[in-house]
Amino acid sequence: MEFRTKIDIPTFAFDITYSSRCIFVGSCFAENIGNKLVGTKIHTSVNPTGILYNPFSICKSIKNALGGMKYGEEDVFFSGGAWNCFDFHSRFSNPEKKNCIASINSANETFAKEIRNADVIFVTFGTAFVYELPETGEVVCNCHKQPEKTFVRRLLKVNEIVESWSECIKKLSDANPNLHIVFTVSPIRHWRDGAHQNQVSKSTLHLAINELNCKFPQTGYFPAYEIMMDELRDYRFYTADMVHPSETAVQYIWECFSEAFFSEQTKSMIARIGKITAAANHRPSNPQSDEYKLFCKKNLDEIERIRAEYENVDLSDEEKIFKRQQ
Repeated sequence: MEFRTKIDIPTFAFDITYSSRCIFVGSCFAENIGNKLVGTKIHTSVNPTGILYNPFSICKSIKNALGGMKYGEEDVFFSGGAWNCFDFHSRFSNPEKKNCIASINSANETFAKEIRNADVIFVTFGTAFVYELPETGEVVCNCHKQPEKTFVRRLLKVNEIVESWSECIKKLSDANPNLHIVFTVSPIRHWRDGAHQNQVSKSTLHLAINELNCKFPQTGYFPAYEIMMDELRDYRFYTADMVHPSETAVQYIWECFSEAFFSEQTKSMIARIGKITAAANHRPSNPQSDEYKLFCKKNLDEIERIRAEYENVDLSDEEKIFKRQQ
């Protein structure tokens, strides 16, 4: 007997391998799964311009990067002891104006290069609510803790998202004709919107993605939201705030992701590399013992074997740890 609703994971026309280059952009859930992929040593970039929550902000970030947007002094403002930019996450804020501007321009250039070289970009929409500057109508990517009266808050319409992302997908495909685009909806509930408005927001995102998937064959959808809402329909799979998925839930969705995108060969390599990284993080009771030195040598030998198979796998940090004991 089945005591839960099992979500069917769609098949995709491509695999992620150790030759792949991946990008994750969007809400903090993109970081959860993106960072899992980083841990496998598959080339992965996670939110190069910072966490972004709504479809317009993600679209804007991509367009600005591919368009070679250069930010200047007129694009930043001082608040909370630091210079900030409404187009970028607070991790780019800086007490020095020139450093803030330099970091956001550098991130923009890096993002554009990554898009042109990527095999797949995963786009996670978190909310359909946006905050606009009333004087310009521009949607901000981050409010930087400015007073609520600074912005006009509204819900995007399905056709607005489809229109903006249709243009964005065309720009992505022009920059990289072989790029696969996979959408997800974040299962993290925006509880400040209220229960009903959160559902309206998520439904808007689902409807827009469905239209885009029908319109563009290079796009797909990974059901992270459905896995959380149906398969893991229990508060034990949430953190203490009852909003964010727990590590157990993230791990389960990661396993579903692995089944969808990894071949058996890739899974085997992920397991081998996982043993190397776990060994590097091991803290021995006696680093000078012959036993630990032998342990390090075995791991260095395994690193060399992996390099011979996949020369683009970067295990240099782990190698340094083991070599210190030689």
